[in-house]
Amino acid sequence: MRAPLSWFTDVLRQGDPAWSATAEEVDAGFVRVGFEIEDVEPFPEITGPLVVGRVESIEELTEFKKPIRFCQVDVGEEQPRGIVCGARNFAEGDLIVAALPGVVLPGPFEIASRKTYGKVSDGMICSVAEMGIGADASGILVLAPGTAQPGADAREVLGLADTAIDINVTPDRGYAFSVRGLGRELAGSFGVPFVDPGADRPALADDGSRDAWPVVIEPDSSATRYTARVIAGVDAAAVSPWWMQKRLLVAGIRPISAIVDITNYVMIELGQPLHAFDADKVTGTVTVRSAAPGEKLTTLDGAERALDPEDVVIADESGPIALAGVMGGSTTEVSTDTTAVLLESATFDQVRVFRTGKRHKLTSEASKRFERIVDPEITVAASDRAAELIVQIAGGVIASPLAGVRVDTEPVTPITIAADEPDRVAGISYEPGTTAKRLTEVGCAVTGTDPLSVTPASWRPDLRQRADLVEEVLRLEGLELIPAIPPKAPAGTGLTAAQRRRRGIGRVLAVDGFTEVLPYPFMPAGVFDLWGLAPDAERRRTVKVLNPLERDRPELNTTLLPGLLEMTTRNIARGQRDLALFTIGQVVIAGDNVTAVDALDVTRRPDDAEIAALDASLPHQPLHVAGVLTGLIDPAGPWGPGRVADYLDAFEAARTVAGAAGVEIELTAADVAPWHPGRCAAVIVDGKTVGHAGELHPAILERAGLPKRLCAFEIDIDALPLTTVLPSPKVSVFPAVLQDLAVVVDASVPSADVAAALRDGAGDLLESLELFDVFTGDQVGEGNKSLAFALRFRAGDRTLTEDEANAAKLAAVDAAGSRVGARLR
Repeated sequence: MRAPLSWFTDVLRQGDPAWSATAEEVDAGFVRVGFEIEDVEPFPEITGPLVVGRVESIEELTEFKKPIRFCQVDVGEEQPRGIVCGARNFAEGDLIVAALPGVVLPGPFEIASRKTYGKVSDGMICSVAEMGIGADASGILVLAPGTAQPGADAREVLGLADTAIDINVTPDRGYAFSVRGLGRELAGSFGVPFVDPGADRPALADDGSRDAWPVVIEPDSSATRYTARVIAGVDAAAVSPWWMQKRLLVAGIRPISAIVDITNYVMIELGQPLHAFDADKVTGTVTVRSAAPGEKLTTLDGAERALDPEDVVIADESGPIALAGVMGGSTTEVSTDTTAVLLESATFDQVRVFRTGKRHKLTSEASKRFERIVDPEITVAASDRAAELIVQIAGGVIASPLAGVRVDTEPVTPITIAADEPDRVAGISYEPGTTAKRLTEVGCAVTGTDPLSVTPASWRPDLRQRADLVEEVLRLEGLELIPAIPPKAPAGTGLTAAQRRRRGIGRVLAVDGFTEVLPYPFMPAGVFDLWGLAPDAERRRTVKVLNPLERDRPELNTTLLPGLLEMTTRNIARGQRDLALFTIGQVVIAGDNVTAVDALDVTRRPDDAEIAALDASLPHQPLHVAGVLTGLIDPAGPWGPGRVADYLDAFEAARTVAGAAGVEIELTAADVAPWHPGRCAAVIVDGKTVGHAGELHPAILERAGLPKRLCAFEIDIDALPLTTVLPSPKVSVFPAVLQDLAVVVDASVPSADVAAALRDGAGDLLESLELFDVFTGDQVGEGNKSLAFALRFRAGDRTLTEDEANAAKLAAVDAAGSRVGARLR
């Protein structure tokens, strides 16, 4: 919202005629009450003779490629000055602004007398853009008749000693999209009584020459207010006074004609969008309704638009004549031939206006305000203000009484608040009466002493609960005055066991070379079809989002792998070939309990039964950890070519996670999509499968455009046993006996099964068993593999002999032979 400093000064002087402030002080004043200032831009300085002139005569120079005019301009001197100008938007007798030789315009651009187009141009006729007031360079500035006498200093006439202030208005503060709303905030910041320009306006009388125009609001339109009145005998070619043009230019609106300018001016002043129809082009009753299927409307921008039944239109007997709250139609546009206008002032549904603008890719100053909610009680006052200005500037008379329709809405419910609640929230003792004073300043009706009964103003729909009122008081008193005191954590507490486990898992994976990433919590559509997952698979039971951020991601994750694989693809596309990524996050698994719950009463705290019903309706949301590996796991260098990650690294990552969680896991062969059935292991804890690890299926990798041999793991952290007992290592004083063992088994036998059999056969003397080599080749026979294990034997009460260790090793081989067909190599 952009406006000149002089406008705010005029508003605040209604409450205090002596008030004044510099642009820097106004900037600080807005910041003090919570508004961010985008820019404070003084009008450019212009030096030299810049004067008001009157065009005495115009000579058309037709011998050039483009039309050129040689004008005689009265600038208050004995003789008029000849000035060459290419603009076409002025006529003889018009008042203009002339920059005489010696003027330095913004740029800087010095004006001098020079010969051009065969004539000596003794100055320049200026546009607003050339004077740095606005961006419109389509024509020169034409002042309204009687603005000033030729030769008057244009800087004083135009008020060029001014500053444009641009305020950032957040979407929840629609009331501040007007000088009325911002003036109220500024008055509160400076402690000045605020005189509301939209209040206490006397009703306007009409001359009785026309009946009230019939208007109707159909219920399906969701509109709540609509007023219309006729102003007849207007001069549609009238020029707006400069003070109005200047304020519109600073606000970023190009002046067009007096009638259009007035509707825009009142919109900026009071925040109520208005529209003027050519009354002679409107037939019959004006109806606010939803568009009918197949209807079309040509809007003021010349585009023919196919209307949607959700669009709200203003219609007469001929059909739609305007898109409600967005833009008028071309068939009823005000033109230079207009002699009577039908002035509309209305309130439309913000959601309908927003959707209409998005649907038609159309935005306007009016729609910006309706989307943020317009004060429904300012409709009549805005119409009165605009009608007065039209009669004053464009002539004519108010020819009909104000016709209006008002749809009843639910009254605003008063909010009860303790007088010292803002004090308790902020930790500050404010002066007695501060709460009532500040809430009254923002327009609330306050009754009572303690507690206070507060009825928010019609233009503040954002004030709906006590917390909102507290925020208003703190904001106006100064948020910077609230002390910043960090809360102290209670002694003796810290991270919970689950939090320590989560951090521990992330820490050990990072130490092992994994990089943590944060994938999307939403699954790409069709990923389970890509995996070939069975239609009844549990992972397909997803929770759909009613209003997804992206159309192709409508479901919450039931597994972390899709997001990780997407990030892998993105990294590979950017040249990162060697990857070890992991993420820790919740997945959402829908169950039969996931049902819709009726909206709760927000005026009180839910009771225990309601909270229990809410909890019972939620989907299961366990915490998972997942990772992917591709490319080199050990980098290449002088020491060698590096090592490519394989499924054994995924198994080891699963063991790392288990170690950080303080649990023992068992890996057994499994066949689960999207893993390769021959290189996939189920992660088992206490007989329960908690995850999977291994190499992904080559067909899935090919369809997804991922590199071959890519490996992954995913484990349900919440399914792991959680204990707060810290492990205490047992140190033996007796030496260990180290032995290596190699056995040959069928290639289809999982190494985990062999290790389990050896461990069971070795008995209590076996302290640890680790697989350190896998070999296939002619030496072990076709279809076989050799597995080499390192065994550590130790007795807790004596020094173990080699014979005892050998006996335990042979017992282990016997057990593996009987269970998995292993034989000693």
